[in-house]
Amino acid sequence: MQVVDPHVHFWDLDSHRYPWLDDPGTSFVGDARRLKHNYLPSDFLADSGDIDVLKVVHVEANHDPADPVEETRWLQSLADAGQQRGNAKHRLPEAIVAAADLSAPDAADTLAAHAVFANMRGIRQILNVHPNPLYNYVQRHYLRDETWRANFALLERFALSFDMQLYPSQMEEAAAVARAHPGIQIIVNHAGMFVDRHSVAGYREWRDGLRALAALPNVTVKISGLAMFDHRWTIESFRPYVLQTIDTFGVERAMFASNFPVDRLFASYSDLWHAYAEIVSGASDDEKAALFRTNAERIYRI
Repeated sequence: MQVVDPHVHFWDLDSHRYPWLDDPGTSFVGDARRLKHNYLPSDFLADSGDIDVLKVVHVEANHDPADPVEETRWLQSLADAGQQRGNAKHRLPEAIVAAADLSAPDAADTLAAHAVFANMRGIRQILNVHPNPLYNYVQRHYLRDETWRANFALLERFALSFDMQLYPSQMEEAAAVARAHPGIQIIVNHAGMFVDRHSVAGYREWRDGLRALAALPNVTVKISGLAMFDHRWTIESFRPYVLQTIDTFGVERAMFASNFPVDRLFASYSDLWHAYAEIVSGASDDEKAALFRTNAERIYRI
């Protein structure tokens, strides 16, 4: 199976700092203590097994926020050096989605510094805030911050997309941001992170939030990270979320991704991709090509 994987993370604990791995613990998304080790392109290729990974998009790995550009510099050096696998040389990652604090007064300078690197394509700033503090990734409602919203507009100046990681309860506000900036490509991460999945109200909030975002032509979605909320997943437990997401956005604006090595806590690389393939086995060859390869290539310009 050939794929373009639009959501992976690398880290080198020997030469860089990732605060979340300084003293990792357990949470609703798994045991981060099992991730406290280097994860480099060579490790990723070893994990890929029988999956032929054609290209990769690296999404920021919560690198030291004091120097987010250093992560981009390092990733570009990895891509330039390349990794040999058999007879093929992989220039991983082919695209970089970097970190930036859009609420900071120097956000424009950070974006300009990122933009000089050839593989730079976008920004992710995690937005996840939840009524239950257990699920918070951050402690601020960035979507409601005036400075953040003003600096969001800078992404268009630098020709950068935005990877949007949020919860369903934030989707209406996110849709307003997307509506105000039709020239900025937005990619919803992890199928909208449906965390409140044990109630009818939670399902409706996720479904309706996806619909609000999908109504905007500049918004797309990555189907990934499902195992973070379903540690004992099966193909059948994934199926309704995958199909609902594809139905909402359409085949032309959805793409599969691995979220490796985070989802490695719950699945092998091969098992994840074969599960996706089984769920959409009835799709046409063109639809499968879009979901597994060509949408990611188009959206991330690789």
